[in-house]
Amino acid sequence: MYAQVCTRPDLAFIVGVLGRYLSNPGMQHWIAVKRVMRYLKRTRDFVLTYRKSDNLEIIGYSDSDYAGCPDSKRSTSGYIFLLAGGAVSWKSAKQSLVAPSTMAAEFVACFEASNHANWLRNFVTGLRIIESIERPLKIYCDNSAVVLYSNNNMSSTKSKFIDIKYLVVKERVQEKQLLIEHIGTDLMLADPLTKGLTPKAFHGHVARMGLGFEIALD
Repeated sequence: MYAQVCTRPDLAFIVGVLGRYLSNPGMQHWIAVKRVMRYLKRTRDFVLTYRKSDNLEIIGYSDSDYAGCPDSKRSTSGYIFLLAGGAVSWKSAKQSLVAPSTMAAEFVACFEASNHANWLRNFVTGLRIIESIERPLKIYCDNSAVVLYSNNNMSSTKSKFIDIKYLVVKERVQEKQLLIEHIGTDLMLADPLTKGLTPKAFHGHVARMGLGFEIALD
């Protein structure tokens, strides 16, 4: 948990899933823990890296699975924010409600990401590493229905079950605090925070998070 919270976004999903069974673990959970430990051993020298840039911009990615928890049928939200080419903030957590559709699960994930985006904007501005953030903070989502719903006042049968508190996302978009944009699933950086992936896809996303072996510079 300490590694996941501080420097290892690649562990966020599996640590969250295993944490749900701490009070009553089974053999399959123990097997999964050993697999995580083997992965950590192979990647113990991984570090987060950042690149110098004259145009710093916070970029967010928001994603969700759908009813991925076999016990509660709740979905898992995940978000990750990048600055200077590396991850600076991330989260993977089971949602507090049962989403009635994929669109609803993704919209709830966008709500969580937008809350953190506002906090992150104020925090980074306070550090004065960015003079001012005048443009809307960009969050990528791979669900086109969520992007369409966030950017206009349309309603649909898929959205009528969404709790009213989550509609603050639409207000933030209209007030130009946020910009929700569509991105292909293959490029969704928050995918490893919501579900298991093939090794090739997982390692590709991890590299784009800014995680990798440290390169010594002469």
